[in-house]
Amino acid sequence: MVETPSKVLIVEDEPALVDTLEYSLRREGYTVLIAGDGPHAIETARREQPDLVLLDIMLPLLDGLDVCRILRQEMNTPILMLTARSEEVDKVVGLELGADDYMTKPFSMRELKARIKALLRRVRLDRETVAVAPALAPDVPAARMTFGDLVIDLSRHEVVLAGVAHHLKPKEFDLLVFLARNRGMVLSRELILERVWGWEFDGGSRTVDVHVRWLREKLERDPSDPQRIVTVRSVGYRFEG
Repeated sequence: MVETPSKVLIVEDEPALVDTLEYSLRREGYTVLIAGDGPHAIETARREQPDLVLLDIMLPLLDGLDVCRILRQEMNTPILMLTARSEEVDKVVGLELGADDYMTKPFSMRELKARIKALLRRVRLDRETVAVAPALAPDVPAARMTFGDLVIDLSRHEVVLAGVAHHLKPKEFDLLVFLARNRGMVLSRELILERVWGWEFDGGSRTVDVHVRWLREKLERDPSDPQRIVTVRSVGYRFEG
């Protein structure tokens, strides 16, 4: 069966960059959609349901951070932010709003295409997991980790706390699994970045802090006094289960 090309929505208002991105991505076999401002980006994403969004921060009418926030509330499509800004605060804000990755202009087209492939591969694996899970025989035990009232179901990519299922974004789930598999060990932010995000990710260690905060908000009874994911001052984090 022929695989349907992935749809990539480019949200960018610089014509020269749009032309370069469109040409490069079409050569890679992607279906390319284009939006030149924030409202058009939201309208196109809702209508076309792209597989990935390349999103510039500096946009007319509605900036990329607002677009990211709105899209993340409505869909789980991976969002890779592109911007001329290099300040860490912009990266952190973008990640807090739900962006999956971040690249600062000027960037290498080769690296951009590698990031896109990695994000799309993750989405494909998640979909395959969801599609296969219901077909498993009832008597085949699911791969899972249990810590008191917290259950991490690896086969279903699902987390259940006190009987309630919690939706985690893919990177949140990957981070939780890595922490849980190394229960009791102190893990540095640098090690977590390398193992969960990969060596090529350049978002900085604050990325780990942001995702840990998200996990605590979903899984800790009191996020301000965490008992499961504990901060080890000046080092990193330890999972206590």
